[in-house]
Amino acid sequence: MILSMTGYGKGSATNTKLQVDAEVKSINSRYLEIFLKFPPILTNKEYELRELIKSKIRRGKLNLSIQIKKNGLEDEAAIIDDTKLKNYLTQIKKVKKAAKLSDKIKLEHLLMSRDIFTSSVEEINEHDFEILKKSVINSLDSLLEMKKNEGSELEKDLKKRVKSIEKYLDLIEKESQPSVGEHFAKYKEKVKNLLDENVNINNDRLETELALMAERADITEECVRLRSHIKFFNSSIDKDEDPGRKLNFLCQEMNREANTISAKTLSTSITHHSVYIKEEIERIREQIQNIE
Repeated sequence: MILSMTGYGKGSATNTKLQVDAEVKSINSRYLEIFLKFPPILTNKEYELRELIKSKIRRGKLNLSIQIKKNGLEDEAAIIDDTKLKNYLTQIKKVKKAAKLSDKIKLEHLLMSRDIFTSSVEEINEHDFEILKKSVINSLDSLLEMKKNEGSELEKDLKKRVKSIEKYLDLIEKESQPSVGEHFAKYKEKVKNLLDENVNINNDRLETELALMAERADITEECVRLRSHIKFFNSSIDKDEDPGRKLNFLCQEMNREANTISAKTLSTSITHHSVYIKEEIERIREQIQNIE
C-alpha cells in the first residue's frame, strides 16, 4: 500500500475536566522529523508523545500542535500569578535604584518575564494524559486516512506511467528484431561506402571488428532487464508496506537500462522511444518523493 507523505489531521477528546484538541500536519522529508507544540505542563511527556507518533508514522516532516482547555478556557490563556508579578516588580525597582536610572517602568518590561504567567491546568495526571493521547491518536488516524487517499491517487498515476513505459518497450523490442548478422551486414555496407575501392584492407580483421560492433549493438539483454525491473516495480507497489526507497532504486536501474539502449542502438526510432521512457521515469521519480 502506498501512503502519501503529505496530509492533515485533527482530533479531540474530553473528560469531565478537560478538553484536548490535537492538530497534525505532514509534508515531505527524507526522514521522520517531529516538531511538537504543547503547553509547558506536557514537557515531561514529550518522549511518550514522540514514541506514539513513531508507532504510526514512518517518514515525513510532521508538526503536532496540542491545546488543553479547562472549563472551556485554553491552557495557553494568560493567567497572571499576582505574587510573582509583585516580586518581579520589586526586583525591577531595586535594579532601577541601584543603577540610578530615571526611566519609567513600562508594561513591556513586565511582559519580558514569562514567570509571572501560570497555566490554567497546573498539572496533568495519568488519567488526563490518557485523554490527551486519545486526542493525538484521533488526529494521527485522521492524518493517515488522508495519506491513504492521496497515496491511492499516487498509485494510479505510477501504474499509468509504468504502462506507458511498457508500451514503448514493446515498440523497442519489435523494432530491434534484426539479428546480429543483419547488424553486421549494415556495418559492412557502411564501411564499403566510406572506403575508396583502391584502399587495401585486411578483410579478416575488418570482419572481426564489425562482428564485435554488431554484437555490442544488440539490446536484447537490456530489454529483458528493463522488463524485469518493471515487473518488480509493480509488485512493490502492490505488496510492500514501505515501497518508497525500493521504488526509487528501481527507477535508477530502469533509467540505466534506457540509457544503455539509447547508446547501443543504431535505430533513430528506438532512440526516440528510449527518450520517452526516460521522461516517464523522471516523472515517476518526482512522484516517488511524495511517498512515505
